[in-house]
Amino acid sequence: MIRHPRVGIASRSLAAILGGYALAATTSSFLALALPMDRAQAVLTGMLVAIVACACAALWAFAVRTAWRAWLGIGLPAVMMGVASGWLGAPA
Repeated sequence: MIRHPRVGIASRSLAAILGGYALAATTSSFLALALPMDRAQAVLTGMLVAIVACACAALWAFAVRTAWRAWLGIGLPAVMMGVASGWLGAPA
């Protein structure tokens, strides 16, 4: 296992950028489908919350102890919301 500090910083940066984008996208789609309001308002609310989720993902990536926890803490909610979005948006 490589323990060079630059590798950890690069991994955290990728988690913040790529993982944050994935988390924001899945948050936006999940909330647009799950919120019980007018479709346009649900989409707008989902997009606004997604901006906050992306910022929180970047903070999370550098706040946790290891890069592995950063990826797990960002990736797991993104996957869960992606699955839930697929389930909510599935045709009947």
